[in-house]
Amino acid sequence: MIPHSEEKPKPGNLLISEPFLQDENFVRSVVLLCEHNEEGSFGLVVNKPSILKLGELLEELEFLDKEVFVGGPVEQNTLHFIYFGEKQLEGSVSLGADLWWGGDFEMLLEKLRIGSINVENVRFFLGYSGWGSGQLSDELSEDTWIVCQENLEIGNFDYTPEELWRNLLKNMGGEFKVIANYPLDPRLN
Repeated sequence: MIPHSEEKPKPGNLLISEPFLQDENFVRSVVLLCEHNEEGSFGLVVNKPSILKLGELLEELEFLDKEVFVGGPVEQNTLHFIYFGEKQLEGSVSLGADLWWGGDFEMLLEKLRIGSINVENVRFFLGYSGWGSGQLSDELSEDTWIVCQENLEIGNFDYTPEELWRNLLKNMGGEFKVIANYPLDPRLN
């Protein structure tokens, strides 16, 4: 049996998929939990780059060659963002130490145009990961996800998607350090 965290998830936590999860949307994924309450949960997969660049999606930002991530399988026609540093936008929600989710998108576009916000501190996502009321709790009790209390930091984006998944588990120590080395296909072990 794969160990799981006994921690209750809260916004700002990372959800790490268990090593043998076969859902193609979440294989070896790390999800930043943005909202979690009795009505449901909302998160963004932070380690699944898309093939698109921001300038290809938004004409007004065609000057930016910025990677866009697949935030999840829900409503992939929507664009979401997080940013690191001090709060710079009205409506941004704090997800912990210098990490913000969303906010005034027009203000963000203007700040990116004039260079008053560093584009390297912003990450964009197509779609999101969503759970209905009680669904995430059920998946946690089935050991589908491991709750990681470590804060997402900008340096986490220096890792490849597989490295981020693996390094977060290793940093959790104990049995999590062991499962970080499980092969994608257990038959290869």
